[in-house]
Order: sequence, then C-alpha cells, then structure tokens
Amino acid sequence: MKKAIMLLAVLMAVAFLAPAAFAQEAGAGGARGQLAIAAGFGMGIAAFGAALGQGRVASSACEGVARNPGAAGAIRAAMILGLVFIETLALFTLAIIMLKVV
Repeated sequence: MKKAIMLLAVLMAVAFLAPAAFAQEAGAGGARGQLAIAAGFGMGIAAFGAALGQGRVASSACEGVARNPGAAGAIRAAMILGLVFIETLALFTLAIIMLKVV
C-alpha cells in the first residue's frame, strides 16, 4: 500500500512539473532540467507499462500452449505480433521524448 501511495505521489509530481517545463521558452535555463527530469520519468513509466504488458502476453501464451499444444504455432505467431505492438509503443514514446528534449 505504501508503494502505491509513493508511486502516486511521484506521478503527481511529474504531472505538475511537465506543463511548466514545456511552457518555458527555449532561453530559460531552469526549464531544460525540469524537462529532462519529466522526460526521464515519462520514459520510465512507459518502459514499466511495456514490461508489464509483455509479461502478461508471454504468460498467457505459455498457458495457451500448455492447454493446447497443437495450437502452439498460431499462439506463437499471435504472441510475437502482440510483443511487437507493445515494444513499438515504447519506442514511439522514446522517439517523442527525444524530439521534445533535444
């Protein structure tokens, strides 16, 4: 329970810092650091979500193959496609963060 409250507090802090960082002009010195911190937290959250999603996909695929070994090929193909989509979302997040920070 304490971890969930701490995670919520960190997410709220990032949510409050990000708009201020994006609202500053390019010449402002302090906004650059805030933007980098917010981008780091954003990428961490995206990577965490992608890792959870990939774990659930792999777990479900293993359960499906264990229940029906004859469908292993179709399950494997669907699993790989799902993993590709999840990883693509994480990479798009990284690309957007790089475009905003750099």
